[in-house]
Amino acid sequence: MQGRGFGFGILIACGVALAPACAPADERDGGFDTEHIFGFLIGTDVGNVGEREFQSQTTGRFGKSGGTYRAVGQEMEIELVPLPNFRIEAGASTAAHDIRGVPDIDDRRQLNFQGFSLDLRYRLLNRETAPFGMTIAAEFHGDRIDETTAAKGRSYGTDFTLAFDRELVPNYVISALNLFYQPEWSRFEVTGLSEKSSSVGAGFAGLVRVRPDILLGGEVRYFRQYEGIGLGEFAGQALFVGPTAYFQLSERSRLTLSWSMQAWGRPAGSGANLDLVNFERHQARVVFGVNF
Repeated sequence: MQGRGFGFGILIACGVALAPACAPADERDGGFDTEHIFGFLIGTDVGNVGEREFQSQTTGRFGKSGGTYRAVGQEMEIELVPLPNFRIEAGASTAAHDIRGVPDIDDRRQLNFQGFSLDLRYRLLNRETAPFGMTIAAEFHGDRIDETTAAKGRSYGTDFTLAFDRELVPNYVISALNLFYQPEWSRFEVTGLSEKSSSVGAGFAGLVRVRPDILLGGEVRYFRQYEGIGLGEFAGQALFVGPTAYFQLSERSRLTLSWSMQAWGRPAGSGANLDLVNFERHQARVVFGVNF
């Protein structure tokens, strides 16, 4: 963990160093652009027609109920805004796993191409003309490596999100609320077994502008995991809490850092204070983007 913390420190220091050279956000667009400022949640802004962006998103998940568990996913994405209030994002991802001695998961240490994703977002309400912003998003993904166990197979899922945001203090404090529904179907190559699962949840985020191009705040997310895509048998629940930082590095580039720790959880049929069967102990995300 020391190495990861040192790396995050370097990224934060770079962001702080570069921020003074940027034009103040209120001079550029008169307020917040919430499209990318959050870590694990999303805002309701989708960009302007004709915008194109490249984005690198690195997500780490660490810690299970025993042994060593490290999983890092790297996704490269291209974003386009072909129509007003409508954004398309296409991506490809790789996954690295280091799993040793984790109950019910085979030991693996591997790096593989994982799969493709397509993210569609449509803004229903613009907070500049409505009491709050509202956007509906659907991310479709097809994977050849199971995200949790790293087992080979086929996995298909969709992450549905209903996002809301609102400026609590104009150009100074912004908040966001996300509601999730995430069904997924998997078939494993070695065993031939199929598995269906789904999760629902909600997340809240708040950010404060501490400098013209630096936002600091935090995110809280709550998930409930079920067997079956129709929210069948309850499997477990978890609450994640952690900080988020956003840096506008230049007029065209940005950086978002986010880390979450499972503060509370419980697998079905257990009295444990954490659910390390269905969820991880720690989650971290680094997102870098540039307009072109």
